[in-house]
Amino acid sequence: MKLFRHGPSGDEKPGLVDAKGGLRDLSGIVRDIAGPALSPDSLARLRALDPETLPKLPPDVRLGPCVGGTRNVVAIGLNFADHAAETGSPIPAEPIIFNKAPSSLCGPNDTVIIPKGSHSTDWEVELAVVIGRRASYVHANEALSYVAGACICNDVSEREWQMNRGPTWTKGKSAPTFGPLGPWLVTLDEIPDLKNLAMSLDVNGERRQTGSTATMIFDVPQLVAYTSHFMLLEPGDVITTGTPPGVGLGMKPPRYLKAGDEMVLRIDRLGEQRQQVIAFDDWTAKVSAGEPTD
Repeated sequence: MKLFRHGPSGDEKPGLVDAKGGLRDLSGIVRDIAGPALSPDSLARLRALDPETLPKLPPDVRLGPCVGGTRNVVAIGLNFADHAAETGSPIPAEPIIFNKAPSSLCGPNDTVIIPKGSHSTDWEVELAVVIGRRASYVHANEALSYVAGACICNDVSEREWQMNRGPTWTKGKSAPTFGPLGPWLVTLDEIPDLKNLAMSLDVNGERRQTGSTATMIFDVPQLVAYTSHFMLLEPGDVITTGTPPGVGLGMKPPRYLKAGDEMVLRIDRLGEQRQQVIAFDDWTAKVSAGEPTD
């Protein structure tokens, strides 16, 4: 299944993609794509539905982040061997874990805001997984049974704040709109091999990132199991698993996002994201004028 959330920011409703790619409303069946709705039993009930019986949605409806109620966004750093090489970093002996603020999450096609005072906002296409049931001290060989599905995440990053403003990365990863998520939460039965998904990111039609989950240092089962030994993972929590090479930080000289840029992200079987970039002051002016900002 491909599940999604639709409607105004902060008031999204659940949805399901039908066999023809049409968008269907699930709000008469479940309250949200969140919490208990992510359990294996709940997903089985949704899978048994006839999508043709669900109300149709317009194709241009706004898509929100594909999971709601997220309390913890765990991110993995330097998890692609070729990305570590481009940054001049050694291969990690264990996964590097940091957090993104849940308030950074936004819809897959929402505007990305360059924060006030930022000059080094960067892009990162990533495979993310969403936890479907409580996970604590799980083993890698059973870890996927705790995963509700996978999606695309743009781990937008402010590099100066990440690298030069203290020993932790979180402050460079957590600004509002720094976590576009979706468009779909794709259940694992639609993904034959999480270890072989092509990934790409374009800026203004120019390919910046090309990669594959095949070069991940620690795969999804390892990451879920490892993380569950340090914290309790709850339904709706997100683990975003690292990025392939081609980020702005790794270019010589570095190249970063500017107002007016457009990012397009794709991962096999998970769909596409498309975001316009806006400066903080321009976004503030739109808000003041009552103009749409998503």
